[in-house]
Amino acid sequence: MISKADIKFIKSLYIKKYRQQEGLFIAEGIKTVSELLPYFNSRNLYATEDCTLPAGVNAELVSYADLRKISNMECPQNVLAVFEMKKAEFKTDLLKGRFSLALDGVQDAGNLGTIIRLADWFGVENILCSHGTVDVYNPKTVQATAGALARVAVHYCDLSEILTQAAAFLPVYGTALDGVNLYADKFKGEGILVFGNEGNGISKQVRSACNKMLLIPTYPADKKSTESLNVGTAVAVALSEIRRQNVVDGI
Repeated sequence: MISKADIKFIKSLYIKKYRQQEGLFIAEGIKTVSELLPYFNSRNLYATEDCTLPAGVNAELVSYADLRKISNMECPQNVLAVFEMKKAEFKTDLLKGRFSLALDGVQDAGNLGTIIRLADWFGVENILCSHGTVDVYNPKTVQATAGALARVAVHYCDLSEILTQAAAFLPVYGTALDGVNLYADKFKGEGILVFGNEGNGISKQVRSACNKMLLIPTYPADKKSTESLNVGTAVAVALSEIRRQNVVDGI
Protein backbone atom coordinates (compact mmCIF):
# COMPACT_ATOMS: atom_id res chain seq x y z
CA MET A 1 0.00 0.00 0.00
CA ILE A 2 1.24 3.47 -0.86
CA SER A 3 1.35 5.83 2.13
CA LYS A 4 -0.64 9.07 2.20
CA ALA A 5 2.63 11.02 2.32
CA ASP A 6 3.91 9.27 -0.81
CA ILE A 7 0.60 9.85 -2.60
CA LYS A 8 0.75 13.56 -1.76
CA PHE A 9 4.38 13.81 -2.90
CA ILE A 10 3.82 11.99 -6.19
CA LYS A 11 0.73 14.06 -7.01
CA SER A 12 2.72 17.24 -6.37
CA LEU A 13 4.99 16.27 -9.28
CA TYR A 14 2.14 16.93 -11.70
CA ILE A 15 2.75 20.63 -10.97
CA LYS A 16 5.71 22.25 -12.75
CA LYS A 17 6.88 24.20 -9.68
CA TYR A 18 7.33 21.05 -7.61
CA ARG A 19 8.84 19.03 -10.47
CA GLN A 20 11.52 21.67 -10.80
CA GLN A 21 12.10 21.89 -7.06
CA GLU A 22 12.58 18.12 -6.76
CA GLY A 23 14.19 17.48 -10.14
CA LEU A 24 11.73 14.63 -10.68
CA PHE A 25 9.04 13.75 -13.21
CA ILE A 26 6.36 11.10 -13.75
CA ALA A 27 5.99 8.57 -16.56
CA GLU A 28 3.21 6.01 -16.95
CA GLY A 29 2.62 2.91 -19.05
CA ILE A 30 4.87 -0.04 -19.84
CA LYS A 31 5.96 1.30 -23.25
CA THR A 32 7.04 4.73 -22.02
CA VAL A 33 8.54 3.52 -18.73
CA SER A 34 10.50 0.69 -20.42
CA GLU A 35 11.94 3.11 -22.99
CA LEU A 36 13.05 5.59 -20.33
CA LEU A 37 14.51 3.15 -17.78
CA PRO A 38 17.92 2.73 -19.53
CA TYR A 39 18.34 6.53 -19.89
CA PHE A 40 16.94 8.04 -16.67
CA ASN A 41 17.52 7.11 -13.04
CA SER A 42 14.35 5.74 -11.50
CA ARG A 43 13.61 7.01 -7.98
CA ASN A 44 10.43 4.95 -7.50
CA LEU A 45 8.64 2.36 -9.61
CA TYR A 46 5.10 1.18 -8.89
CA ALA A 47 3.46 -1.69 -10.79
CA THR A 48 0.43 -3.93 -10.55
CA GLU A 49 0.87 -7.69 -10.34
CA ASP A 50 -0.02 -8.22 -14.00
CA CYS A 51 2.67 -5.83 -15.27
CA THR A 52 5.57 -7.42 -17.16
CA LEU A 53 8.65 -5.27 -16.65
CA PRO A 54 12.00 -5.67 -18.44
CA ALA A 55 14.29 -8.35 -17.02
CA GLY A 56 16.12 -7.29 -13.88
CA VAL A 57 13.81 -4.36 -13.10
CA ASN A 58 12.18 -4.42 -9.69
CA ALA A 59 9.08 -2.47 -8.70
CA GLU A 60 6.90 -1.99 -5.65
CA LEU A 61 3.77 -4.04 -6.21
CA VAL A 62 0.58 -2.04 -5.71
CA SER A 63 -3.12 -2.58 -6.32
CA TYR A 64 -4.86 -0.97 -9.26
CA ALA A 65 -6.83 1.10 -6.74
CA ASP A 66 -3.61 2.49 -5.26
CA LEU A 67 -2.23 3.17 -8.75
CA ARG A 68 -5.32 5.23 -9.49
CA LYS A 69 -4.53 7.42 -6.47
CA ILE A 70 -1.16 8.48 -7.89
CA SER A 71 -1.97 8.45 -11.60
CA ASN A 72 -2.84 11.52 -13.67
CA MET A 73 -4.69 9.43 -16.25
CA GLU A 74 -8.42 8.78 -16.42
CA CYS A 75 -7.69 5.12 -17.10
CA PRO A 76 -4.32 4.39 -15.45
CA GLN A 77 -2.03 1.81 -16.98
CA ASN A 78 -0.27 -0.83 -14.90
CA VAL A 79 3.01 0.93 -14.10
CA LEU A 80 4.08 4.38 -12.92
CA ALA A 81 7.66 5.59 -12.47
CA VAL A 82 9.21 8.59 -10.76
CA PHE A 83 12.33 9.52 -12.73
CA GLU A 84 15.14 11.97 -12.05
CA MET A 85 15.41 14.76 -14.59
CA LYS A 86 18.50 14.79 -16.74
CA LYS A 87 19.93 18.19 -17.64
CA ALA A 88 21.06 18.11 -21.25
CA GLU A 89 24.29 20.03 -21.82
CA PHE A 90 24.12 22.40 -24.77
CA LYS A 91 26.83 23.91 -26.95
CA THR A 92 26.28 25.45 -30.38
CA ASP A 93 28.71 22.87 -31.79
CA LEU A 94 25.91 20.32 -31.32
CA LEU A 95 24.07 22.04 -34.19
CA LYS A 96 26.81 21.61 -36.78
CA GLY A 97 26.57 18.94 -39.46
CA ARG A 98 22.95 17.96 -38.73
CA PHE A 99 19.39 19.22 -38.66
CA SER A 100 17.83 20.39 -35.40
CA LEU A 101 14.44 21.79 -34.41
CA ALA A 102 13.61 25.03 -32.59
CA LEU A 103 10.25 25.74 -30.94
CA ASP A 104 9.13 29.27 -30.13
CA GLY A 105 6.35 29.36 -27.56
CA VAL A 106 4.67 26.03 -28.33
CA GLN A 107 2.03 25.76 -25.61
CA ASP A 108 0.26 22.45 -26.03
CA ALA A 109 1.85 19.59 -24.08
CA GLY A 110 0.62 16.99 -26.55
CA ASN A 111 2.07 18.93 -29.49
CA LEU A 112 5.49 19.04 -27.83
CA GLY A 113 5.38 15.32 -27.12
CA THR A 114 4.40 14.58 -30.71
CA ILE A 115 7.24 16.76 -32.02
CA ILE A 116 9.76 14.92 -29.81
CA ARG A 117 8.43 11.63 -31.14
CA LEU A 118 8.78 12.91 -34.72
CA ALA A 119 12.32 14.11 -34.02
CA ASP A 120 13.22 10.63 -32.79
CA TRP A 121 11.68 9.03 -35.89
CA PHE A 122 13.56 11.32 -38.29
CA GLY A 123 16.88 11.21 -36.43
CA VAL A 124 16.84 14.73 -34.96
CA GLU A 125 18.86 14.67 -31.74
CA ASN A 126 18.36 18.21 -30.41
CA ILE A 127 15.36 20.50 -29.95
CA LEU A 128 15.86 24.11 -28.85
CA CYS A 129 12.92 25.60 -26.94
CA SER A 130 12.16 29.16 -25.90
CA HIS A 131 11.53 29.64 -22.20
CA GLY A 132 7.87 30.19 -23.11
CA THR A 133 7.50 26.68 -24.51
CA VAL A 134 5.61 24.12 -22.43
CA ASP A 135 7.65 22.06 -19.95
CA VAL A 136 9.09 18.92 -21.54
CA TYR A 137 8.45 17.05 -18.27
CA ASN A 138 4.75 17.88 -18.25
CA PRO A 139 3.08 14.45 -17.79
CA LYS A 140 1.05 14.89 -20.99
CA THR A 141 4.22 15.67 -22.93
CA VAL A 142 6.06 12.68 -21.49
CA GLN A 143 3.18 10.38 -22.41
CA ALA A 144 2.90 11.80 -25.94
CA THR A 145 6.59 11.10 -26.60
CA ALA A 146 5.96 7.35 -26.17
CA GLY A 147 9.50 7.05 -24.81
CA ALA A 148 11.21 9.15 -27.51
CA LEU A 149 12.39 11.50 -24.76
CA ALA A 150 15.06 8.89 -24.10
CA ARG A 151 16.86 9.74 -27.34
CA VAL A 152 16.06 13.41 -28.01
CA ALA A 153 17.68 16.20 -25.98
CA VAL A 154 15.46 19.22 -25.28
CA HIS A 155 17.22 22.48 -24.41
CA TYR A 156 15.51 25.58 -22.97
CA CYS A 157 17.31 28.78 -23.86
CA ASP A 158 17.12 32.38 -25.04
CA LEU A 159 16.02 31.19 -28.46
CA SER A 160 16.56 34.39 -30.44
CA GLU A 161 20.09 34.72 -29.05
CA ILE A 162 21.07 31.12 -29.83
CA LEU A 163 19.55 31.25 -33.31
CA THR A 164 21.34 34.53 -34.05
CA GLN A 165 24.63 32.86 -33.11
CA ALA A 166 23.80 29.76 -35.16
CA ALA A 167 22.77 31.80 -38.22
CA ALA A 168 26.42 32.82 -38.63
CA PHE A 169 27.33 29.26 -39.65
CA LEU A 170 24.03 27.46 -40.36
CA PRO A 171 20.86 27.94 -42.37
CA VAL A 172 18.07 28.83 -39.95
CA TYR A 173 14.66 28.17 -41.55
CA GLY A 174 11.62 29.85 -40.07
CA THR A 175 8.11 28.73 -41.01
CA ALA A 176 5.43 31.26 -41.95
CA LEU A 177 2.58 31.88 -44.39
CA ASP A 178 4.73 34.35 -46.37
CA GLY A 179 7.64 31.93 -46.78
CA VAL A 180 9.13 30.22 -49.83
CA ASN A 181 7.55 26.96 -50.97
CA LEU A 182 9.13 24.16 -48.92
CA TYR A 183 9.10 21.78 -51.89
CA ALA A 184 10.97 24.23 -54.12
CA ASP A 185 13.88 24.54 -51.72
CA LYS A 186 17.05 22.46 -51.74
CA PHE A 187 18.25 21.60 -48.27
CA LYS A 188 21.95 21.27 -47.61
CA GLY A 189 23.58 19.06 -44.99
CA GLU A 190 22.69 21.01 -41.87
CA GLY A 191 20.30 23.57 -40.47
CA ILE A 192 17.65 24.46 -37.93
CA LEU A 193 13.91 24.34 -38.56
CA VAL A 194 11.99 26.86 -36.45
CA PHE A 195 8.30 26.48 -35.58
CA GLY A 196 6.18 28.94 -33.64
CA ASN A 197 3.30 29.22 -31.23
CA GLU A 198 0.06 27.47 -32.22
CA GLY A 199 -1.86 30.75 -32.53
CA ASN A 200 0.71 33.47 -33.15
CA GLY A 201 3.50 31.73 -35.03
CA ILE A 202 7.13 32.79 -34.66
CA SER A 203 7.85 35.93 -32.62
CA LYS A 204 9.47 38.98 -34.25
CA GLN A 205 12.70 38.46 -32.30
CA VAL A 206 13.05 34.84 -33.40
CA ARG A 207 12.01 35.62 -36.98
CA SER A 208 14.78 38.22 -37.23
CA ALA A 209 17.32 35.46 -36.50
CA CYS A 210 16.12 33.28 -39.40
CA ASN A 211 18.01 33.21 -42.71
CA LYS A 212 15.00 32.07 -44.71
CA MET A 213 11.26 31.63 -44.29
CA LEU A 214 9.51 28.49 -45.55
CA LEU A 215 5.88 27.77 -46.36
CA ILE A 216 4.10 24.42 -46.55
CA PRO A 217 1.77 25.22 -49.47
CA THR A 218 -1.90 24.32 -49.71
CA TYR A 219 -3.06 22.19 -52.61
CA PRO A 220 -4.15 23.38 -55.05
CA ALA A 221 -2.63 26.80 -54.41
CA ASP A 222 -5.77 28.81 -55.27
CA LYS A 223 -8.19 26.69 -53.22
CA LYS A 224 -9.63 28.11 -50.00
CA SER A 225 -8.47 25.91 -47.11
CA THR A 226 -7.98 25.82 -43.37
CA GLU A 227 -6.07 28.76 -41.91
CA SER A 228 -3.01 26.81 -40.79
CA LEU A 229 -1.57 23.40 -39.96
CA ASN A 230 -1.20 21.97 -36.48
CA VAL A 231 2.42 22.55 -35.45
CA GLY A 232 3.08 18.82 -35.01
CA THR A 233 1.75 18.14 -38.50
CA ALA A 234 3.91 20.94 -39.92
CA VAL A 235 7.01 19.44 -38.30
CA ALA A 236 6.16 16.04 -39.78
CA VAL A 237 5.75 17.44 -43.30
CA ALA A 238 8.97 19.46 -43.17
CA LEU A 239 11.13 16.67 -41.72
CA SER A 240 9.69 14.20 -44.19
CA GLU A 241 10.68 16.42 -47.12
CA ILE A 242 14.21 16.87 -45.78
CA ARG A 243 14.47 13.13 -45.28
CA ARG A 244 13.20 12.53 -48.80
CA GLN A 245 15.96 14.67 -50.21
CA ASN A 246 18.54 12.45 -48.48
CA VAL A 247 20.82 15.33 -47.69
CA VAL A 248 21.85 14.63 -44.11
CA ASP A 249 23.24 11.44 -42.60
CA GLY A 250 21.02 10.40 -39.70
CA ILE A 251 18.04 12.43 -40.80
